[in-house]
Amino acid sequence: MRALSRFAPPLLLMAVIFVLSAQPDLNSGLGTLDTIGRKLVHAASYGLLWWLWQRALRTGSVLPAALITIAYAVSDEYHQTFVAGRHGSPVDVLIDAAGVAIAIALHARRRVAARE
Repeated sequence: MRALSRFAPPLLLMAVIFVLSAQPDLNSGLGTLDTIGRKLVHAASYGLLWWLWQRALRTGSVLPAALITIAYAVSDEYHQTFVAGRHGSPVDVLIDAAGVAIAIALHARRRVAARE
C-alpha cells in the first residue's frame, strides 16, 4: 500500500497531462500571452513530475526520475501528433526538460542549504 501512495501522485499527474494533451485545442485566444503561459505551465508541470518521481523512487540519483520524466515528455509530444488541432514539438520537449533541470537545481540547492 505504501508503494501505491508513493507512485500514485506521479502517475496521476501523468494521467492529467495525457487528458490535457488529448484536447483538440487549448488555445485561449490571447496570442503571445497564451503561448508564453502554456510554455511556463509545461515547464512547471514537468518540473513537478520530476519531483514526484524523485520522491517516489527514493533514490539519491536524480537521473532515474529525470529519464522517466523526459521520456514521458517525448511520448506526450508524440501522442499530440494523433490529436486533431495539435502537433508534437521537439521545442516543447526542450521546454519540459528545462523544467526538469530547474527542479533538479532547486532540489540540489535545497539539499545544500539543509547541510549548512
